[in-house]
Amino acid sequence: MVIISPALAAANNGNWQTARRWQQLLQSATLPVGRICARIVSDWPDGPLSAHDDCMLALHARRSASSVQAWAQRRGVAGLAVVLTGTDLYRDIQTDPEAQRSLQLAQRLVVLQDLGLQALPPALQARTQVIFQSTSNRQTLHKSAHRLRALMVGHLREEKSPQTVFAVARVLGPQEGILIDHIGAPLDPALAELAQATAAACPRYRYLGGLPHETTRRRIQRAHVLVHASRMEGGAHVVMEAVCSGTPVLASKIAGNVGMLGPDYAGYFDWNNAAQLLALLRRCHHDRDFYALLQSQCAARAPLFDRQAEQRALTQLVCELLAGVPAGPRE
Repeated sequence: MVIISPALAAANNGNWQTARRWQQLLQSATLPVGRICARIVSDWPDGPLSAHDDCMLALHARRSASSVQAWAQRRGVAGLAVVLTGTDLYRDIQTDPEAQRSLQLAQRLVVLQDLGLQALPPALQARTQVIFQSTSNRQTLHKSAHRLRALMVGHLREEKSPQTVFAVARVLGPQEGILIDHIGAPLDPALAELAQATAAACPRYRYLGGLPHETTRRRIQRAHVLVHASRMEGGAHVVMEAVCSGTPVLASKIAGNVGMLGPDYAGYFDWNNAAQLLALLRRCHHDRDFYALLQSQCAARAPLFDRQAEQRALTQLVCELLAGVPAGPRE
């Protein structure tokens, strides 16, 4: 089988993390059809091995559209699943003809959090499956009581809304005891310039650039809170990585975040509202009961991101694709 990812290892982004983990989960699973050999490519067909593929998982409806169409032309819809990962779910499928065609061609669709189903037309929901992604649990580390260290993890691009964090940094007082670190590759030169300017003007904010995944996870463990300010998400890896590290999340109240953290979570702020984010940071710093509430709410969501649960859901999907099982609503 083949996994189509529009981003490969060098990008170190969510699509690549999903593709790599799914490859590992499938190849370590024992299926009734035997062992699965899964490879990751950015385009299909990709050579002689393509002739032996009997199943495709294509991440991103628009960016993987050419591979989806090539599969449908050669194989029909059988064995084809399209995974809606973020900008395609909440933007591209609304207006882009190729993304819309990917939805129609797929035997099955996959979304990565509970509210993803609501972004799809009712006619497509019946063949859509929710698969929560997983991550390893990490030890909760001791947090200083004298200052609050917030961490934003997100490449510099508009969808991640780093301007909200820049605005917070510019109004933080020097005696507040709140520090903000920001990890993310400078994908947008204009936003990179803003990040550097904010760091120069605001000693409470540090822009660290892109860092390796393991280094980032260790910093998540050490932070008091993760700030996730995105305007658009399909189901962010970094949110579940924080939850499974005992680090509460302050998140924009968008569908991709609410679908992971739950509708009653207390750590939301309206997207692009720096004043609300700042108020939450200050409350986390000074109100221990509120901080403990966020910790307990995140701990309650952590079982959703269990590796074995993801593996079971994923292998069930692949088995049904290979067997040609008709689609039906399932989670």
